[in-house]
Amino acid sequence: MPANAAPARLTGAIEGFYGRPWAPAERLQLVSDLAELGLDAYLYAPKADAHLRRRWAEPWPAAEAASLAQLSKHCRDAGVAFGLGLSPFRLYADYGPAARRALQVRIRQLDDLGATFLAVLFDDMPGDTAELAVRQTEIVADVAAWSEAGRLLVCPTYYSDDPVLDRVFGPRPPGYREALGATLPETVDIFWTGRTVCATAIDEADVVDAAAAFGRPVTLWDNWPVNDGAKRSLHLYLRPPPAREGALASACAGHLCNAMSQPVLSLPALAGLAELHGRLPSAADWLAGRLGPAVAAALAEDAALLEQRPRDTLAETESARLRERYGALGGAAPRELLAWLDGAWTFDPDCLTD
Repeated sequence: MPANAAPARLTGAIEGFYGRPWAPAERLQLVSDLAELGLDAYLYAPKADAHLRRRWAEPWPAAEAASLAQLSKHCRDAGVAFGLGLSPFRLYADYGPAARRALQVRIRQLDDLGATFLAVLFDDMPGDTAELAVRQTEIVADVAAWSEAGRLLVCPTYYSDDPVLDRVFGPRPPGYREALGATLPETVDIFWTGRTVCATAIDEADVVDAAAAFGRPVTLWDNWPVNDGAKRSLHLYLRPPPAREGALASACAGHLCNAMSQPVLSLPALAGLAELHGRLPSAADWLAGRLGPAVAAALAEDAALLEQRPRDTLAETESARLRERYGALGGAAPRELLAWLDGAWTFDPDCLTD
């Protein structure tokens, strides 16, 4: 039996974006915020961590391993499930005896960090492999047999209906979702992002249709408010996840939001997630207490502008107003916003070559 029990329903945050990851202290604070919000899960899966992706078989250097061990303990102390997202890049293309042994060793190393749940992530890598679902299932079945984590999730290579995935990673094999759902172990959960990669709306019918295709309930990897792409990095998403009301909370098996590069500015979305799932009476009240009433009100007032207008198209007067407004306010959220205005998270195409 798995040594680490996981919540029946994972609801929380993913650090799963491209570009500069959060600092260790930012992660610790975010986990504390998740606990206050009543959310129960944090998944560590930054694309820039090569030891989870291109160099997945290599253990972390001692300092990084120690930092992750501290994070794992902090999650445990806070009552937040700690997850690790392993992206064994194109392992399914050649999963022979040597690769299998290397994966088993790596899973034991991840177990040593005390992860409550483990995610095997096949996203954002080519799908031009014969019998893709079968090969991926072989890998996941081995991980399920070896891992001591209390929950195992999989992100498919084609994790959305969005045709952009077929254009970038090659046409999806016919019946891929159905084959993956039919062959994965029954205890494995499947991530799905919605009908598009960054869905502007997700409703109960969307979730029900995806569950029917996979043959099991899906866990939402919600790409709101993430802002790591060439276009999205020019925006800030300072609202709760939009158009996700109704019966969505009961229709999906879990719901995790992929946060922005700016951890504190991600809190409005995460507070909205908590309210959506009944973990919090009022996201607005919580934000006012956490960020301060003036900061929370300013972010709410400017949310539409920063979401709709790319940073590089802001009029000089608009940019000056924002600088004056947030320069007069103290705290981490204004500092992040001002740094974003100054281009601190300017998109670098090289981040996609991990």
